[in-house]
Amino acid sequence: MVAWAITRQRTLKELLTDPRVSKDPRQHWPAWINGEITPEWPLITWVAVENMFTAYGADHRRLRTLVSKAFTARRTAVLRPRVEEICATLLDDLAAAPGEVVDLREAYAYPLPIQVISELFGLDDENLRERMRRVVDSIFHTSASPEEVTATYNEMYAVLGELVATKRERPGDDLTSGLIAVRDEESGSKLSEKELTDTLALFLSAGHETTVNLLDNAIHALLTRPEQLEHVRAGRATWEDVIEETLRHSSPVANLPLRYAVEDIELESGVVLHKGDAILAAYAAAGRDPEVHGEDADRFDVTRRLKSHLAFGHGVHLCVGAPLGRLEATIALPALFDRFPGLTLASGPEPLEPVESFISNGHRTLPARLA
Repeated sequence: MVAWAITRQRTLKELLTDPRVSKDPRQHWPAWINGEITPEWPLITWVAVENMFTAYGADHRRLRTLVSKAFTARRTAVLRPRVEEICATLLDDLAAAPGEVVDLREAYAYPLPIQVISELFGLDDENLRERMRRVVDSIFHTSASPEEVTATYNEMYAVLGELVATKRERPGDDLTSGLIAVRDEESGSKLSEKELTDTLALFLSAGHETTVNLLDNAIHALLTRPEQLEHVRAGRATWEDVIEETLRHSSPVANLPLRYAVEDIELESGVVLHKGDAILAAYAAAGRDPEVHGEDADRFDVTRRLKSHLAFGHGVHLCVGAPLGRLEATIALPALFDRFPGLTLASGPEPLEPVESFISNGHRTLPARLA
């Protein structure tokens, strides 16, 4: 499969708002329509789902409206006390091992967002939650074997099917129950059964993976660049500056598949995206575009004035969970560095290994010594 990788921020921003660009393979991707994409393709989940992530036009507006109200900045702010409580508990657990080396990705960056999103959607069963975590890890594993891809796809629907069945029998004050009510009360006119499960898949995966990487990359950036942390401690920069610079410099999602040209599109460079061509949004590359961020775009600098980025997308597909991700990072980062002011990275001179994915942008582990 061949796709155009859009790496320039200005071009990408234009395409993200261009009505001639679709995310629906069923309407606009010949390779999908002609049956060329087989079930064992590593990115099958990213294009086969039927939710607002892959919807176009009126279908996208319908699906986004159903969930966007749950993720407004105002509604997200109400979650602050719970996020603070989860962070405090995680930090207490870490403090039980002073001076030891811990994996901060596994022990801090991962459990916070997965706990928050699980509570929002009523994923209370520990077994289901652990199974869903393994599914999400595999979805972002873009070099998975055909056997793993097939198993993951089947397991995802098994987990979501159990969640929906449980909430239908015992609805609660959670977003899963709310979506089921919309689906059932409207007799399917608003939300099909597949759109229901695929919407849950979207939020339970993207709803935590991006924040995991945001926290991971921010912590790593500050531990490897102590002068940047000193800017924050001296009041020359804020934690919001840290978050936005991390999003720009190390986008939690490096590349996002896929979009499709609805008709021929001629770019400013003279390149023509032909009707049906696949398009890959290269967010990590766009965040370091020297035309926008200067010749030092590869440098992490919390005092950088221009922090414009597309890490959460742009236009009608702008990530509805962006306010929640920012809230979690705004609470988690200062809490960690205040609790462990002598925190240091516990690794050698070699770079940390990245996660095995060209979508997810983070580290396999983030070893640090608590102090």
